[in-house]
Amino acid sequence: MSDRIFDRETMLDLSVNFIPLGILLFFVLLFLVLAPFPGDPLIVLVQMSLVIIPGIALLMLTYYSGNAIEGSRDDEQAEPGYSEADAEVARSAGEE
Repeated sequence: MSDRIFDRETMLDLSVNFIPLGILLFFVLLFLVLAPFPGDPLIVLVQMSLVIIPGIALLMLTYYSGNAIEGSRDDEQAEPGYSEADAEVARSAGEE
């Protein structure tokens, strides 16, 4: 069993979120290095929170969507339009 969280196909699906995450990380580093408002800590706090909070939200969204993609690939063994639970009900109805 692989110790990777997501397989290659899922990582390709999630790659659309990696570019915005990289852009947000770039701006955090840029704001830390250049410090355009060094005198006012409140402005720096607001500035960083406006970049970091959406970055954390996007990171969480990426992780949970990756789990959803992986879970949907597990259901591909069932016929289209049916879930694994429907297949289980059909199997138990056939045994009676």
